[in-house]
Amino acid sequence: MPHHSRGCAILADRHTALSEGIRDLLETSFHTVYIVADSASLKEGAQRLSPALVVLDMSLLGSDFAVLLKEVHELSPESRVIVLSVHDQSSVARQALACGAQSVVLKRSIGSDLLMAVSAVLRGEEFVSPGIGLNDKLH
Repeated sequence: MPHHSRGCAILADRHTALSEGIRDLLETSFHTVYIVADSASLKEGAQRLSPALVVLDMSLLGSDFAVLLKEVHELSPESRVIVLSVHDQSSVARQALACGAQSVVLKRSIGSDLLMAVSAVLRGEEFVSPGIGLNDKLH
């Protein structure tokens, strides 16, 4: 896995223990990883920091997911977005991609899929966890 050492990333997830593990993975690719636990903090961080990457839990409290993704893109148009989801239905992944995410990673597959997703989106490609079964769409 190449070491990107790019600026910063924002991780938006309300699960503290999981967030710490994800941050450790992301720190292999970014100088700084900020963790936020709500949509208001995510929007503020996106606007202030213009992160290279936003990793967003699809079930972030206090947000309409589609609206939140649109707002993040408006506040930080250059940011790439990876969505974390517990749902493995292809319809959920399609919704996230249609709303502007470049990647959907299953939470149960973070260890195997997150760094592949980071590399893909930073190259301008889409990535969907194989467990979702959408990958025929991406080739």
